Amino acid sequence: MRRSGAWRSYKPGTVRAEAPTTASAIVRPARILGLDPGSRATGYGVLDVGRGDPRYVASGTIRAAGSDFPARLKEIFAGVAALVAEYRPDEIAIERVFVNRNPDSALKLGQARGAALAATFASPASIHEYSPREVKLGVTGTGAADKLQVQKMVRILLGVSGRLGADAADALAIALCHAHGRGTRVAVAAAGGRT
Repeated sequence: MRRSGAWRSYKPGTVRAEAPTTASAIVRPARILGLDPGSRATGYGVLDVGRGDPRYVASGTIRAAGSDFPARLKEIFAGVAALVAEYRPDEIAIERVFVNRNPDSALKLGQARGAALAATFASPASIHEYSPREVKLGVTGTGAADKLQVQKMVRILLGVSGRLGADAADALAIALCHAHGRGTRVAVAAAGGRT
């Protein structure tokens, strides 16, 4: 029961109705753009979320062809900017760079990720980052899942029946990972904590 300004207004046996404080009651509907950046193929997935299950909107791959690396970065930038303009996401979820044994590949991946992120900066959408392990855990329940397991769970969770490329499936998995943790983040923020 909430206290009022004066003790005299308290009446035993009466209870004041409180506003719902569950995460599902305070989560606003939003559109999420998931991005899986790569120097030759950048996957994207768009979901609508609200009080129910996430709903599939679109997915695909931005192909950056040719041997000229700066030209490929420009294609990634233009492709992501076009997605942001078309789908107008409220939130953007992107995979963090995974540093592997090849420093040159990691550097190129980081630059592709930078081009994708830079294309979103004109939008008011908030940006959220996830490691590959977080994404796998959030979608399949294990951080050690392989790509086929992730792709299968994305299909099941979103009811996607058509062809789904590996890059698009990864981007949808990133968006799903963000969607699954969204209610918790909102509840923590509403309780005065940090998101």
